[in-house]
Amino acid sequence: MITTLEKLGTDIRAALKADPGTAGKQAICTLVEKVLHDEAFIAEHLTPEQCKPRKVLYEDPELGFCICGHVYEKPAHGAPHDHGPSWAIYGLAVGDTEMTDWRVVQKGEGATPTLVAPEKSYVMRPGDAHFYDIGVVHSPKRDGLTKLVRIEGENLDNIKRSNIKAA
Repeated sequence: MITTLEKLGTDIRAALKADPGTAGKQAICTLVEKVLHDEAFIAEHLTPEQCKPRKVLYEDPELGFCICGHVYEKPAHGAPHDHGPSWAIYGLAVGDTEMTDWRVVQKGEGATPTLVAPEKSYVMRPGDAHFYDIGVVHSPKRDGLTKLVRIEGENLDNIKRSNIKAA
């Protein structure tokens, strides 16, 4: 199976047009899971030379979603975060990632951060894709080489992230 970025973009656009809600994002997870098994796609697009640690590989001109490649060659332990006004789908191609979902214990305002506490942890393995809706707080922990495909509802380079801290 050989998938191109353009074909993946077209399929994601069709899924979002068919259902811009949760069901559409779950359909995108299924598309991403298929790409994660495409060795040629991974070899071409998820290289340290171009995705260290993140690169926008495709940005949809109509709907604004992005297909991003990430390559982490060393351990990377992310802080709790959401994606501001956007959603994201993480798809793991190489390596394992321990994800933690967090619950809000105190909503922040202005300069005061939102405080969160861990709710559950789980391990994503190659071939897994997971949807994080707007406002869902999570954190990744990677202990070795990790490659992933991430779909962003909009280019996260252009948005302000929420102020979130562990309680």
